[in-house]
Parts: sequence; C-alpha cells; structure tokens
Amino acid sequence: MKKIKVMSVFGTRPEAIKMAPLVMELGRREGLESICCLTGQHREMLDSVMQAFGLQAQYDLDIMERQQTLSTITTKTILGMDRVIDQAKPDLILVHGDTSTTFAGALSAFYHKIPVGHVEAGLRTWDKYSPFPEEMNRTLVGDIAELHFAPTRANADNLRAEGIRGEIFITGNTAIDAMQTTVKERFTFEDPLLNTLDFDAKRVIAVTCHRRENYGEPMRNIMRAIREVVDRHPDTEAVYPVHLSPAVRECAREYLSGHPRIHLIDPVDVLQMHNLIARCHLVMTDSGGLQEEAPALGRPVLVMRRETERPEAISAGTAKLAGVEYEPIVSMACELLDDPEAYRTMARAVNPYGDGSACKRIAQAIEWYFGLNEQRPADFVPGDHN
Repeated sequence: MKKIKVMSVFGTRPEAIKMAPLVMELGRREGLESICCLTGQHREMLDSVMQAFGLQAQYDLDIMERQQTLSTITTKTILGMDRVIDQAKPDLILVHGDTSTTFAGALSAFYHKIPVGHVEAGLRTWDKYSPFPEEMNRTLVGDIAELHFAPTRANADNLRAEGIRGEIFITGNTAIDAMQTTVKERFTFEDPLLNTLDFDAKRVIAVTCHRRENYGEPMRNIMRAIREVVDRHPDTEAVYPVHLSPAVRECAREYLSGHPRIHLIDPVDVLQMHNLIARCHLVMTDSGGLQEEAPALGRPVLVMRRETERPEAISAGTAKLAGVEYEPIVSMACELLDDPEAYRTMARAVNPYGDGSACKRIAQAIEWYFGLNEQRPADFVPGDHN
C-alpha cells in the first residue's frame, strides 16, 4: 500500500521544539511517510534543536540572511518550497503556529493545491498587530488549512467562531510531549555557569524576553523590574539566556549586566532550557511556549506582555499576566516570592495544555482523514489524563 507522505515544514527554534516529537511519531506510523523540511529562518537555534532530538531533515531551504526582513523570509520560503514540493510530492503539509515560515509554507501548499494541517491552531489575541506578525500569520493559515489541530477547547471555539472550514481536533500541545523526553533527573548543562548554580540553596528565576512588540520602553521596563526583584530578594538568582537579536542584547546589557546574581548567558538549546525550567523556582517570560511548558513542571509563570493568546493558563491559575509596566511586574513577582501560599496555588494548578499525547492524537487524525483508520481521535480534556 502506498504510504501517505506527510511533510512537516518549520524554521524556528520554538517550532522545532514542538514539531520534533510529531515528526518522530509520524515516522513510527506504518501507513505514513514522515518528511521534514526546514526553512532555516533561525539557523543556529534551529540546528541545536534538531541535534537534541536526533533528527535530520530531508530538505533544508537555508533561507537565513543578515538583517533579514519579513518580506525576504516569506518570499524565499515560497520560492524554495516550490522546488521541494515538486520533488517530494507530499500528500499533506504540516505547519506550526504563527511564524513567517508557517504562513509562507501554508501559502505555498495552497498554490500547489496540497492540503494543510495547522498544528497549534486557533490561538488569538484579536489584535492583528500584537503579537506582530504572528497574529495575522496564524489567522491567515486558519483560512488555508484543511486540518486544524487546536491545543485547547478555547482554541477550537475561536476557529468555529470565525467560521473556519475543515476538520477541527482538540489535541493538547505537542510541547508537553517534547518535555517527556527532554527533562532528565540527572542532567549536566553545557553552559558551565548553570552547573555551578545551587538550585536547592537559591531560588532561581528563569527569564526570557525577546518579543518584537516589547522592543523599546516595554523591554526597558521589564529589565528594570527583573533587577529590582532580584535586589529585593538576596536568596534569588536570575538566569537569562539572551536572544541573539541586537536590540534585545543591548537592552539586557544596559540594565542587567554587572549584577552578581543576574546571569546573562547565550541562548541555550531545548534540553538545557527544559532542564533549567525543571529546576528553577519561577519563570518570567514574554515567550508563548514557556507559558505551556513551565506549568507541566509545576513552575508558576509571569507573562510580561500586554495580552496573551494563551488565556487558558491565566484561567487555570498556572500563569499571571504581568503586563509590561515596571510596578505591576515587580509587585506580582514579589508576591510569588514573599507569599508561600500564593506560590503553592499556582504551582499546583492543573496544566490546561496537554497530557503528553498530542502527537498521537494528531497522527491518528491524519490517518482518519486519509482513511487509514475509522476511529476519529477523542478530544483532549484537561485533567482526564494527568
């Protein structure tokens, strides 16, 4: 029997973390042929994830260039995908989330009349400029896709409210699947500084901050707030793997360098990041993925953004929206560090994002769509499998 060719297209570190376990799950299915195509939108950080999961791509567009723009990413991806699609002839193209690679990959599939599966579908802020360009990327992909793999019921409801065509599946988030293989009880960090930290004696705060919409005053507020929180709590240390963006690195150096308990390190791979989260006390971030990953490890999350497309974490109590102003960020962080009950309440909350079986549900949905099995996968329900 001819196998169904499923091509997974991704190009950034966050996409790779969430797609890697799915690529591997698809490869284990007898009726499916799993093909991996990288765009290389983020080169170094993408490669480190592929190495961590032991994956090798069949195709690599290698589009990254110095001072690349959204336009160059999109056009180079579409042109590169023309050649790959003609050669590989996939039956289904999977894209993930909301990057420029996601939109360009889906658009290219549409031009070739190949059905699209959208992994992590249905996230919305309802503000097309925040996050930019992610909100419009995922919205446009929603109009193109035939299969929508929504992590939560709220995400699925967003799609139905928009009148989205195609099949909608509630799967949980593949990020939780990834953490089942990356987090280890005994782990040696590649960054030597992380191996010197005493996670038992000190309360370590894991920090990330890189979003484009936070450039400028919001990012300066965030950096000032982090320094103040650490200053007020002598038993804390902050670890900040600083994004490669020059704007982010300059701001981090200006406000956080030189502090003996704030450690600015180079970006770390997925294995190091997940194991850092597993050992830290608190996460302060403007990342999307960490809002999903940290609660799976019982770590409270302060989201340093004006809004989030992941409101389930706020509703479940695993995360709080701290905004981008100095005072609220300091106040919320200090509450979690000063009030043990407030901390325990967040740490014990049920993770709304998955049970580690999202990849299996997606693979089953693909098999069902192509008639390889008759059983449509049951929807993920938080708490049922935790």
